[in-house]
Amino acid sequence: MPSPDLVVTSARPPAPPSATGVHRTAVRRRTTVVLGLVAVLALAAVASMLFGSNRLGVDQVLAGLTRSGSGTTEAVVWGSRIPRTLIGAAVGAALGIAGLLMQGHTRNPLADPGLFGVSSGAGLAVVLGVYVFGVTSTGATVWFALAGAVVASVVVFSVTIAGSGTASPVPLALAGAAVSALLGAVTSFIVLTDQQSLDAYRLWVVGSLAARQLDVLTAAAPFLLVGLALAIWNVRSLDALGLGAELARGLGENVLVARLVGLGGITLLAAGATAAAGPIGFVGLTVPHVARALVGTGHRWTLPVSALVGASLVLVADVVGRLVGGFSEVEVGIVLAVIGGPVFVAVARRRSLVSL
Repeated sequence: MPSPDLVVTSARPPAPPSATGVHRTAVRRRTTVVLGLVAVLALAAVASMLFGSNRLGVDQVLAGLTRSGSGTTEAVVWGSRIPRTLIGAAVGAALGIAGLLMQGHTRNPLADPGLFGVSSGAGLAVVLGVYVFGVTSTGATVWFALAGAVVASVVVFSVTIAGSGTASPVPLALAGAAVSALLGAVTSFIVLTDQQSLDAYRLWVVGSLAARQLDVLTAAAPFLLVGLALAIWNVRSLDALGLGAELARGLGENVLVARLVGLGGITLLAAGATAAAGPIGFVGLTVPHVARALVGTGHRWTLPVSALVGASLVLVADVVGRLVGGFSEVEVGIVLAVIGGPVFVAVARRRSLVSL
């Protein structure tokens, strides 16, 4: 019969898993999530190539891609499906990352990239392009939208820094709201007094991927790529700022530089996306919450997840708009507004997702 000491020793609870084991499990789970989202994005891209007012089979799409099919098929694939698929994925990814940066820097779960006046500035520039210069083509309009979005963001930053001396979240939000209201009022005045400007603005403001060609993506690509580089550079600083500005300084972070880098990334990403497809709402607002629910709060993982979720969401919404609209499709901005309303309510009700 074993001694009492031996009985006590054998009854000890098992040792808890090591921190290394827990970390490896978390990494495997997050990697699985990323790979799953890559697969979802690939399926959304395939659906974007196949479905529309002109239904194409896989063999027709492949023939169009290799330019070995009929002229009509080639025109549909290269003239419509490829441009809107690439633009939709780029716009969704940019808005998802911009929303993540915006919420991280402002510590506001309801923050959206449009808070910087990006949409209002782009809209006013588009209207001025039509009203003053008579510009109506999409390829030329994108340059006015880019310029207006960047100028509006610079004005917001300048007002904030001049008033508070730093790029603090609360003054930034107030300045963004004030500038957006002013630019929106000027835009409304112009479109209400000029029918041509109203027609152009009405088509642009709903947010759409239709009638976009690859030159639109070519114009926006430098802004999107530089914005992505700034966002990646800003990841470590965002994790530190999440602990508070004072603690971040104690960890060696230059808070002002970190804020300026992040705000620059938000501006370029949101400006490029808005110029390419018009103002598309709810993506930058809801996607970061979904990313944090999937992989936690570490920005090293939430940044790529936000990009993948945003790109997939915009492509799926675009496909849905083509299918429900028949020959006259529903714009992606409208579809996302319909989908985003219930999703936003669900996010707002779940405090575990809203809290930052």
